[in-house]
Amino acid sequence: MALNPFFLQGSPGEQRLVQDLINEQLRMYGVDIYYMPRKFLGTKTVIKENVLAKFDDNFVIEAYIQNYEGFQGSGDLMTKFGIRTTDELTLVISKERYEDFVTPFYAANPTEELLVTRPKEGDLIYFPLSDSLFEVKFVEHENPFYQLGKLYMYQLTCELFEYEDEVIDTSIEEIDDNVEDKGYIATLTLAGIGVTATATAGIYTGAVNQIILINDGYGYTSPPAVAISTSPAGADAANATAVAITTSNAGSGSTTYSIKQVLITNPGYGYTQPPTVTFSGAGGSGAQARAGIGSTGVAYIRTDGAGFLRGGAQYATPPIVSISTSPSGLSTANATAVAVVSAAGTISGLRLSNAGFGYTVAPTITIAAPSASGSGVGTGNFVINEVITGESSLSTARVKSWDKSNRVLKISNLTGNFALGEIIVGSATTVSHPGIGTTGRYAIKSAVYDDQYDAYAENIAIENEADDGILDFTEINPFGEF
Repeated sequence: MALNPFFLQGSPGEQRLVQDLINEQLRMYGVDIYYMPRKFLGTKTVIKENVLAKFDDNFVIEAYIQNYEGFQGSGDLMTKFGIRTTDELTLVISKERYEDFVTPFYAANPTEELLVTRPKEGDLIYFPLSDSLFEVKFVEHENPFYQLGKLYMYQLTCELFEYEDEVIDTSIEEIDDNVEDKGYIATLTLAGIGVTATATAGIYTGAVNQIILINDGYGYTSPPAVAISTSPAGADAANATAVAITTSNAGSGSTTYSIKQVLITNPGYGYTQPPTVTFSGAGGSGAQARAGIGSTGVAYIRTDGAGFLRGGAQYATPPIVSISTSPSGLSTANATAVAVVSAAGTISGLRLSNAGFGYTVAPTITIAAPSASGSGVGTGNFVINEVITGESSLSTARVKSWDKSNRVLKISNLTGNFALGEIIVGSATTVSHPGIGTTGRYAIKSAVYDDQYDAYAENIAIENEADDGILDFTEINPFGEF
């Protein structure tokens, strides 16, 4: 038999009144929380296990705190990895408020969320009073049980969130910075972007192509001056110049030097006879050398930056200099040079150990690119949650923190490892900072992938210490022999 139609179990007007009263009580006695739905970035194909999740939306909803005397749960527990906090929080939110405020936001794209009609387990709650994140562990949606024939609220049982490399990228810095030092974090030390130096050369007839050391001398306290007789051509630029490179000789309680090598800084031109080479100064004596000349040798390489040599940037050590081979076919005819690095990290000049001969056209000079160990020039900044990309490895990561003064960048959510020396570029397209124009561009000087923030990072060290210091299997197995 049907129910008596004259006794209603709840009219729409009564249900509306109850919902309004609940909403009013929540606004009066509740607190504002930030509700953050979980979005899945990928699942494994076998058991559909969640691989990575992100939280990039937040909704301010009023909620009533059920456990008004304090957090529930087991509190702070001492474990072998340190103190573990297990605070729990029970919140009550309005069913109507959720359906009117959160559900429509995802109604246009229902496939993005597994469940949008009600709060779901795995979503996050930001609790401003304690500045902490809580994860929804259970949603009770039938309490009270169909009062007047309808449900009016959700009861959320939450537990303090334990971070597992989820992407938390909301528009609120107070939320995002909760996981700044949590999870797997790699540390990159950055350097300015290096600029490869370039150089060009000409060829002249009668240039000094090599200075051969006959006697290295002794007793020099510093590199002596090298003098080369003038060229018959009569112009200052035609006169060859060179520098002496010394090596130390320790003995008798003091250090003196002998000459190791003589490098040509200007081969000159117009010589018809090998010029005379002499050494002077620096307190030593005995050094002797002779010069050779060759037709169509490599000419003076200008270092004034006027189109002949660009010094580059970020050179910490002299790079390899390559000069195209001489068409004569003789190995001794090929020009060779070494680079001089200035204190500013630029190439200030090239010194020829052999100016070569037999060139019919000016040779090509190639200077190796700088490594990422110098200072260099970097541009822009990085912001939390910004995605960075390596230009050569195409690896990506998200920014955790950026110390510009020390050029230390902490990152997480890596897809592959970055290559040392490669340039990384920021996207500046986070939810928090859309298009702010601070995109950083730096080279990687060093990378540390051992995570000091992971509670389990010391497991290997602990195990090794136990094997070496506690259990000694070198003599006998303490658990018995079989």
